[in-house]
Amino acid sequence: MNSSYFFENIQILEGSKSTVKKEAVLIKDGVIKAFGKKALQSAELLEIKPQMANNMLLAPCLVDPHSFLESPFSSREENIYTLIEKAKSAGYGQLGILPRSNLWRDQIETIVSLKTIKSEVLIHLWGAFSLGGKGVTLSKHTELLKNGAIGLTDDDFIPPIELLKQGFALGEMKKSPILIAPRDKALQAGGMSRQSVDTLRAGWPPDPVESEILPLIQLLELHKQYPNIAFRLMNISTSEGVSILKNSYSKPMATVLWWHLVIDNSTLSPFDIGWSVTPSLGSPKDRASLIKGLEDNVLTAISVHSTHIDDSETNQPVNIRKKGISGFNLVLPLLWDQLIRKSGWTIEKLWEKISFGPSQVLNKAEEKLSLDSNRWLLFDPEKEWIQSNKENHLTTSINQPVKDQKIHGKVIDCGLLNQVYQND
Repeated sequence: MNSSYFFENIQILEGSKSTVKKEAVLIKDGVIKAFGKKALQSAELLEIKPQMANNMLLAPCLVDPHSFLESPFSSREENIYTLIEKAKSAGYGQLGILPRSNLWRDQIETIVSLKTIKSEVLIHLWGAFSLGGKGVTLSKHTELLKNGAIGLTDDDFIPPIELLKQGFALGEMKKSPILIAPRDKALQAGGMSRQSVDTLRAGWPPDPVESEILPLIQLLELHKQYPNIAFRLMNISTSEGVSILKNSYSKPMATVLWWHLVIDNSTLSPFDIGWSVTPSLGSPKDRASLIKGLEDNVLTAISVHSTHIDDSETNQPVNIRKKGISGFNLVLPLLWDQLIRKSGWTIEKLWEKISFGPSQVLNKAEEKLSLDSNRWLLFDPEKEWIQSNKENHLTTSINQPVKDQKIHGKVIDCGLLNQVYQND
């Protein structure tokens, strides 16, 4: 049975059209029963005493537009069940899952097998644009979309433009979203950090800005030729990319990786796990531009883009191990610190980028608070805790950043049920 709360004066954000207000709320067994005067009256009848709200916030669940889950059933360390539990504990009510997997989600069977999982954390599956994500042959777009894929994408780099043109010309995706990463692996040439003085000082091979800019220009031109395609850009990461997108003729939705908003390549020690991400970590100028791009609505949504990496892989030297970080539990606390405390954002603006905007990227209904619903999270921005390998009985990935550091802010509770089951 889920928790019950009665707050007389708590910050509440109901939805995308609302502003934060302070009022009473009654939650019984995880379900919102009343707001305002009705909450006060109901609590009085039930003889429920109010709890201290302090600066806590009751708000809609968060939404992640894209993350990886490469071994959904076979992995002991990260599978569909552990992913859902971690996401729920961090306040996430919806997850977009990318097609890269030990069995690429380029066939109906790989989509349908995951669609049998039923959970109150809603799972949205991106289907593969090309077979095996190899960028050679188109997958069967119509079949994937008819059988549960919410849209199409490939890996975290750009497929060949000619293949994209072929798929766009066929138009089998109709209004379903197409998500493409503006990253050229050949131009990146193994670069670890965006080219800058700090990259040279740290001794990492540089990733030139052209590895993002050139494919971005190509993708925007392609979108101009096919304006009816519901096109999205995955994880813009440079100041130049934000500028080009701001001044572009076409205005596709675009995401940004959460880690790029809280850290840049001038602030990490050479041994920090946070270097190993895709796209490459940028400069302070890049980080400031990404934050401004979100403020100005040039960028639509913040992604978690979680990548689970097992311990043996993570312990490899940083320049050869697989790229990616995990940590759903870190996203809201660290973004709150960076964007609200330090950058002066409103709560409404933050939720626009971590809940409502991601829903638009996925082309799904926005989260909101409503009576008789358990789709809510309770966040305490003042709660202090230490990021470690174990949190709330969940074994977390070793490739989580900021290990053993004090974190300010924590999701105290989420109304979603833990129950996850598989239909036969």
